[in-house]
Amino acid sequence: MSIRGLFKHFDRKIAVNGLALDIPIGSFYGLVGPNGAGKTTTLNMVTGLLVPDAGTAMILGHDVWSDVNTAKRMIGVMPQPDQIFDRLTGLQLLVYSGMLRGMSREETTRRAQDLLNAFDLAGAANTMVTDYSAGMTKKICLASAMIHSPRILVLDEPFESVDPVSSANLKDILIEYAKTGGTVIISSHVMALVEKMCTHVAVINDGLVCAAGTVDEVAAGEELEDRFLQLVGGRHEAAHLAWLDGGQAQAQAPTSAQTIQPILPTPATPTDEARQ
Repeated sequence: MSIRGLFKHFDRKIAVNGLALDIPIGSFYGLVGPNGAGKTTTLNMVTGLLVPDAGTAMILGHDVWSDVNTAKRMIGVMPQPDQIFDRLTGLQLLVYSGMLRGMSREETTRRAQDLLNAFDLAGAANTMVTDYSAGMTKKICLASAMIHSPRILVLDEPFESVDPVSSANLKDILIEYAKTGGTVIISSHVMALVEKMCTHVAVINDGLVCAAGTVDEVAAGEELEDRFLQLVGGRHEAAHLAWLDGGQAQAQAPTSAQTIQPILPTPATPTDEARQ
């Protein structure tokens, strides 16, 4: 994937500001950056979901916007849970996803069964997705992105809200996919995850690439998280929260109880009219 001069603005907000990036075939590529850095907007543009204001994105020599059908056949985009038809069963959703990409019902059904087994969802094949747990939903979303055997997988925060067991299963499947020559692009806030899984990483901030290369090249001999903080900045001192003392002031207060004398109003003397 080759990205050149990508721009996108929303009203007066520049989301992506001339971004350029090369993603090698067969790499496990991580996009990291603070909230609002432009990661999701970039992914939406390079997968054809959002039209850029300027710039180009090429996938294996095919322009994403002028040759959109060919480019999209090469990409598998993991949908967010709120973007799927969750009133379908898991099997129905996968069959629908495959047929939407021009596959026959027979081939799609066969692949769907294979994916359900691989993702440990065979027992929930006939259960509506709306009844899936968060981890199961993530897995069926990833399976729907893989049904047509894409060359490139694009995943936005794939491990968010996923339990450790489901997360481990997802990682194993993605690593095996990359070993077969597939390219995986993920966005994530978890530096330890990116450092462990990815071969390459790009740090994005304010719609631009601050650093890109192999994980070791970008980390430059440091922990990736430390290097990330150096590149994007934005840390603030907490000295102005000195009043947030965790209860120390209360603990240091005198323990001897003081008797508080209530001030009571002096009773009024009834008047002669009141007595009557």
